[in-house]
Amino acid sequence: MTASLELVTQIQDLKQKRKAILLSHYYQRPEIQDLADFVGDSLELSRQAAETDAEVIVFCGVHFMAESAAILSPDKLVILPDADAGCPMADMVNATSLKEEKARLGNPVVVSYVNTSAEVKAESDICCTSANVIRVIGSLPRDREILFVPDQNLGRFAERKTGRKMHLWPGFCCIHDQLTVDDVLKAKESHLGALLLVHPECRSDVIDQADYVASTSGMLRYACSSPAKEFIVATEEGLLHQLSRQCPGKAFHTASSGLVCGNMKLTTLEKLVQALETLEPRVSVAPYIRERALLALERMLALA
Repeated sequence: MTASLELVTQIQDLKQKRKAILLSHYYQRPEIQDLADFVGDSLELSRQAAETDAEVIVFCGVHFMAESAAILSPDKLVILPDADAGCPMADMVNATSLKEEKARLGNPVVVSYVNTSAEVKAESDICCTSANVIRVIGSLPRDREILFVPDQNLGRFAERKTGRKMHLWPGFCCIHDQLTVDDVLKAKESHLGALLLVHPECRSDVIDQADYVASTSGMLRYACSSPAKEFIVATEEGLLHQLSRQCPGKAFHTASSGLVCGNMKLTTLEKLVQALETLEPRVSVAPYIRERALLALERMLALA
């Protein structure tokens, strides 16, 4: 038996022993995705885990995702296999700076992307995902100013789609924001006729080149249902694994070789074994923060 097969067997045995469920974001390594009970977007995964009878949630993602799981499943133990797996965009806003900006703007409606810490969600009025941001912004009162945090690219996308002008926090996804129009034009030249799928965390001029704009889950659904056979994918390269698995017979190409999130690749089979053995590192959210963050999430979910 190879070392990797031994690790997989250990993980499967430990998962059963711990009554654990494994969640993997689309951007994780292929071997992590293949082992997971659920693979998906961050909030989607937390909602799925909350509906199970698992006692332990092992979240193969980054810190804010594990916090969301802890918010929705306060009775479960939440483990993040690598404590250093963070999100630079989420770190671009904190509760203190958000409170200061709210005061400066005279108490606007605060919309926080789910790619934020629990403390930031707790200071927000409502959350959104990249899939429902247009619906969330469209639901807000017309006589209130809006502060959107932290992704300015996603905010601009929502502004264009809803016609609502917002105050945009100067944050961005380091992976999506680096993609340029030159990158996607070169990809189109290399793969003539392929449809370009773009994540709304990309810059506006890149989005303008897209055949379809969607969240990671939205890209997956579109590619599987589309009659097209070839696609260029403008998001983190980990999604290509699921696209190839779920859409057999179709070809997928990354829009740039640089679309790799180092934080998302920190989780390994070895770290999964250690996390299940030790039930560490644990992620929890203080009750008073959880209550307020949950309210912002529930306001969003009520629009579904």
